[in-house]
Amino acid sequence: QERLVESGGGSVQAGGSLTLSCAASGYMTSSHCMGWFQQAPGDERRGVAVIVVREDNTYYADSVKGRFTISQDKDSSTLYLRMNLLQPADTGTYYCAALRYCGPGFHHLPPGAQADLFLARGQGTAVTVSS
Repeated sequence: QERLVESGGGSVQAGGSLTLSCAASGYMTSSHCMGWFQQAPGDERRGVAVIVVREDNTYYADSVKGRFTISQDKDSSTLYLRMNLLQPADTGTYYCAALRYCGPGFHHLPPGAQADLFLARGQGTAVTVSS
C-alpha cells in the first residue's frame, strides 16, 4: 500500500536541529523524485529540498542551502530531512511528497507549479522554531 507518513517535528530554539523522517512505502521505487515542502503560517506550500531517487542528486531552496540535508534510505523506503541552524522563518508544517519530476530549476517554480508535480503527499509534521 502506497503512503507517505512524516514524523520528527517538534519545537526547538533558534540554532537548534531536527531530523524529519518520511515513511514512503511504495513511492521510493515508483517516483522520479521525492521532496520536502514547508508551509509557513499564512503562506503557500513551498519546496525546500528535493532528491532524484535513482541518481541521488539533490536540490535545495536558497533559504536552506548549507543548513538542510535531504537523504534517502531505499532499503527502508525512508526519506529524511536533517535541519541544522534552525531559524524562526523555518517554522511551519513540513510535508513529504512524491513528485513526477524535479531538477536544478525546481525551486524557482512558483508554488502552484511545484504542486502540479505532486504524485502524493503526506499529512505533514509541525516544526516550531522560537527565537
